[in-house]
Amino acid sequence: MRIIFTVAILLCVAFSFVEANAPVMPFENAEGGNVSAAFSGQIDSFVFGKLKQMAIQPANQCSDAVFIRRVYLDVTGTLPRADEVVKFLEDKNPGKRKVLIDCLLARDEFADYLGMKWCDLLRVKSEFPVNLWPEATQAYDHWIRDSIRRNVPYSLFAWEILTASGSNFRVPQVNFYRSAGSKEPKAIARAVALTFMGERTEHWPKAKLDAMAAFFSKIGFKSTNEWKEEIVFGNGIAGDIQPPATGILPDGTSMQIPCDRDPREIFAQWLIFSKNSPFARNAVNRTWYLLFGRGIIEEPDDSRPDNPPSNPELLAWLARELVSSNYDIKHIYRLILNSGAYQLSCISAMRSPAAEANFAFHSMRPLDAEVLIDALDQITGATEEYSSMVPEPYTFLPGDRRSILLPDGSIGSAFLDLFGRPPRDTGLLSERRSHLTAAQRLHLLNSSHVQSKLTKSEPLKKIIRANNPSADIVKQLYLTILSRYPTEDELKAINTYSQSAEAKGPTAMLDVAWSLINSAEFLYQH
Repeated sequence: MRIIFTVAILLCVAFSFVEANAPVMPFENAEGGNVSAAFSGQIDSFVFGKLKQMAIQPANQCSDAVFIRRVYLDVTGTLPRADEVVKFLEDKNPGKRKVLIDCLLARDEFADYLGMKWCDLLRVKSEFPVNLWPEATQAYDHWIRDSIRRNVPYSLFAWEILTASGSNFRVPQVNFYRSAGSKEPKAIARAVALTFMGERTEHWPKAKLDAMAAFFSKIGFKSTNEWKEEIVFGNGIAGDIQPPATGILPDGTSMQIPCDRDPREIFAQWLIFSKNSPFARNAVNRTWYLLFGRGIIEEPDDSRPDNPPSNPELLAWLARELVSSNYDIKHIYRLILNSGAYQLSCISAMRSPAAEANFAFHSMRPLDAEVLIDALDQITGATEEYSSMVPEPYTFLPGDRRSILLPDGSIGSAFLDLFGRPPRDTGLLSERRSHLTAAQRLHLLNSSHVQSKLTKSEPLKKIIRANNPSADIVKQLYLTILSRYPTEDELKAINTYSQSAEAKGPTAMLDVAWSLINSAEFLYQH
């Protein structure tokens, strides 16, 4: 019976917006006008110019409540605390969004969350089918996140990976070559193309892949007396002398490879600094994808001639900005986050494939599995157990470890598996499941796992007190879970429920919290 009334509250309190066509939603209001009138940056001139050319009406600007939740999740993978929401909503500074963006980009959580995304792409995983082993995996994870935290230029980040030599324990970058799925040159070339060019080599002519693989044909792997340690080395490092050779780069350029030079350096020089390389374009397209849920080239790791960008001028301009800023990824984040295009509402003025492809409204997508469980634990004060049962790591982590900080793709939980955390087997973005399933919804509604977090939650009990249904208590629940104040209709609905025969004493407000957690507004990034 309780589930029936919980669902009833869910429908009354938090309207589902996933496929709704209603013109007004509880989490949006009429604060914003036509966003193109409020912003005039270069990104907006490209986006809104294209929309005007196509006669597509953009959505309005999102409300402050939507913005703070959106930018916290996109930049840090973390929900804002209730006090942070109140402070932001009450701030009258017209430039407060820009201030918040700068603040979040400076936080360690930015490196933690973006680092998690890079660990997905680089297949940071101890066990099958990527066998990096625990010590190497943890070193690789630390190097990735530390590089982002120090804002190492993306060009240097890629260069260090592509040209790395040494022990997989002591030079973490060399694990890129051990995670490619095979030590064969073609497998390595495929991994390089996918990661740094955004291209899938199955679409390439065989001769093109063979030519690129030649730059990775002289990589050596040598074991040591230390358990699971391996030395990765390039041409000349092991003392072998190779004759000069001519390599053909992916753009068709012929390049002489001196016998005393590591061929990987020749390739990295072209990849990072050549005007014909897709390196910068892929980096900004991937960044756009992370913030919009959709790439300018969609999918971002499937760039090819018959899959062109929806806005080539925008993509080219962002790539130039990346190069001119010395490959500062934070600079690209800052440009995008401050744009009117990013700050559009998810309530579209018109629904059409063209409107979606050209960013006329903000896309809605389920929270990452890691972000969702961290959010549940943040709200309830609970913890989650993470472990790896495969023979090599056989790891159990402390319960206070956040999911986005897990250093190894082999370490996880039943919740992460159910909610689509990528297995890190291929480096493809499609490994992460992007749609809520019936099993996931049932787990959130009915499982003892979630129920236990709620009923044992000291933070929620502190808010609820003795089932006091006052507006202040309800507001605190909304600020904590949905990062906004409730509407008058929602306050009335909750008050009516709390006074009904179905409301069972102290659990009534927990029913409300459960309903909010099961709402699409909570489960989706919007």
